[in-house]
Amino acid sequence: MNATRPALDITSLHAFYGDGGSVADVVEAAFARIIEVSDPGIFIHLAEKDTVLAEAAKLGAFDPAKPLFGIPFAVKDNIDVAGMPTTAACPDYAYLPEKDATVVRLLKEAGALVIGKTNLDQFATGLVGVRSPYPIPRNAIDPKLVPGGSSSGSAVATAQGIVSFALGTDTAGSGRIPAGLNNIVGLKPSVGAFSTTGVIPACRTLDCVSVFALAVDDAWKVFSVAAKCDETDPYSKSVPAPGLGSAQPVLTIGVPSRADLEFFGDTVMEAAYFDALSMLEELGHNLVEVPFGNFYKVANLLYEGAWVAERYTAIRPFFDDMEQSLYPVTRQIYTAAKSLSAADAFNGFYALQALKKEVAPLIASVDLFCVPTAPTHYTVGDLEAEPLRENARLGTYTNFVNLLDMCGIAVPTGTRSDGLPASVTLLAASGRDGLTATLARDLHQASGLTLGATGWSQPRLTPSISAPADEDLIDIVVVGAHLSGMPLNHQLIDLGGKFSRAAHTSGAYRLYALPGTVPPKPGMVGVGEGEGSEIEVEVWKLSPAAFGRFVAAIPAPLSIGTIMLSDGTSAKGFLAEPLALKGASDITNHGGWRAYLRKLSPPQGISNAG
Repeated sequence: MNATRPALDITSLHAFYGDGGSVADVVEAAFARIIEVSDPGIFIHLAEKDTVLAEAAKLGAFDPAKPLFGIPFAVKDNIDVAGMPTTAACPDYAYLPEKDATVVRLLKEAGALVIGKTNLDQFATGLVGVRSPYPIPRNAIDPKLVPGGSSSGSAVATAQGIVSFALGTDTAGSGRIPAGLNNIVGLKPSVGAFSTTGVIPACRTLDCVSVFALAVDDAWKVFSVAAKCDETDPYSKSVPAPGLGSAQPVLTIGVPSRADLEFFGDTVMEAAYFDALSMLEELGHNLVEVPFGNFYKVANLLYEGAWVAERYTAIRPFFDDMEQSLYPVTRQIYTAAKSLSAADAFNGFYALQALKKEVAPLIASVDLFCVPTAPTHYTVGDLEAEPLRENARLGTYTNFVNLLDMCGIAVPTGTRSDGLPASVTLLAASGRDGLTATLARDLHQASGLTLGATGWSQPRLTPSISAPADEDLIDIVVVGAHLSGMPLNHQLIDLGGKFSRAAHTSGAYRLYALPGTVPPKPGMVGVGEGEGSEIEVEVWKLSPAAFGRFVAAIPAPLSIGTIMLSDGTSAKGFLAEPLALKGASDITNHGGWRAYLRKLSPPQGISNAG
C-alpha cells in the first residue's frame, strides 16, 4: 500500500485527513492503483487526473461537515456525470451530458470526487458482467469467475481498492450480485429512495441507483447523503435514514424453507449459507422458515411481458434505428419485446398484483429476510456455454425484490471452504433500509473478513449516528414478554411502537419469574439502590394515544411506574405489585428475562436442524 494512502474505507480516510493527510495523495494513489490492477475492463471512461486534483484542491482543509470529504468514487456508465460520456456500454448510443445525475450532484456536494465511469452489462441488462463490447472486468477475488453484473466495473473498482465506493444500478439484482461475487457490500435502496433523474432507464418503474462499498458504514453514509426526494423524478419518494444500530436486539428473520432453497448443486455455497444463518443465531436472532414459492413466481414475471416491454420502451427509438449496435445477447432480449402487446403488459400487472396479495402476509410476519446473495459461482467459460440459463440462475434470490418494493443489502459473511467469497442478502419491506443495514453491519463485523480484495482490515465500528429524537413520543421500558423477539412484542408493533435502545436499570431492582402466567412473564420490583441489581431492559417509544391504550391493557398484578436506568435517565415501565411475588422465583442473578429463558431452554437453531 502507498505510504501516503490509508485504507480507503471512509472512516480511515477521514482519520487520515484529520491528521493532516492530503486529498491529492489519495487521488494520486487511486490512479496508481488503476495501473497496478491493470484491468482494462473496469473503466469505460477515466477522469483526467489533473482535473480530479484540481477538484481536490478546491475542497481546501478537511471539513468534517462534508460527510464525503475527499472520498474517491466511481459511477456506472448508465448514470450521467457532467463532461464525461454516457454510453451504457453501447458506443453508438453515447452522448455527453451537460449536468450530473441528481445522485452524483448530491455526492459531489458532500465532498466526493469522481474518478471515472465503469463498465456494465449493456443497458444494464444482465447479472453476469460479461455482456459488454468492452473488455470484461476481472472478478477481484478469482479472475476465472464472472464479475457479476450488470454493475460489474463498479463492484470490481471498489473491491480492488481503487475507490472507496461506487454507484451501480439495480433492477433485478445488479447492485447485489456483483457485491456478493467480489466480497464487498452492495446496498440496494428502497425503490425511489435515490433519484433516477440522469440515469438511463432499464425498467423505470423498478430501477434503483445502488451503492457498492467496502464496509456497511460507508454504504450507509452514501445512503444518508443521496436518499433525498427529487421533484424532477416522478418515482422519487422520501425514505427515512435512521442511525445504524437502531434495530431491536432480537429480530425475527425469515429464511426460505429447505424445500425452496436452490443452489444448483453447489453444496459449498449451501454450506456457506447455513454458516451465515448460524452467525445470525449466535447474534441472538430468531430464524423462521418461510415458503418461497410465490416469491419465485414474482421473480419469473420480470422476464415476461410487462417488464421486458419496459426495457424496450426505454431505448425504443435507438433500438429501432440501430438494432445491430447492441451486443448479441442484449439484442436478443430486446427483440423479443417487439412482439408483445399492451394486453401482455396488463396481464403481467394483474399477475403481480395477485402475487403481492399472497406474499404480503409473509413479509409482514417477519422483521426481515436473509437469503443467499447468489446460489453459486460461475466461471467465464460457464457463461460462454450457457449465457441465458446461468444468468437467470444468478437471479434466483434477487429478481423478485424490486417488483415487491423491498430494500436489500448484500453483505460478505465469510470465505467458502474452496476460498471463494460467501455472501447473504438481507431484505425487508420498503423504508426499512436502516434495519437491513444495521444487521448487515453486525454480520460483516462478526465475519472478521478483510475488505474486498485489498487485504485491509475492517475499520473499528464508529459510534452509531442516532436518528432524530421523536419529541412527541413517550418512552416505555419493557422487561419481559414485550421484549423484541418475545411473544407479546407484537402489541408494541401493532400500536406503532418504535424500538429506541437496549438498556439496563439502575441497581435498585430485583427480577422474579411469576407463577402461572401465560405466556410466561417476569415481575420487576424496586428494592432500593444496592439491594438489587442492574436488569436488562429495552426502551420503546409510543405516541401518547398508543401509550394510553397500551397502559390500559396491562393486567394486574403488573403496573406502570417510573424506572431508573443505569445511565441516570428514567422512563415509565413495567413493575410488579408485591402481591404478585407469592410463589415467584427470584431470578435477579440472571441479569434479565432473556438470559433466564436461555438458561431454561437453550435455543435450537434451524441452521443446524435436520
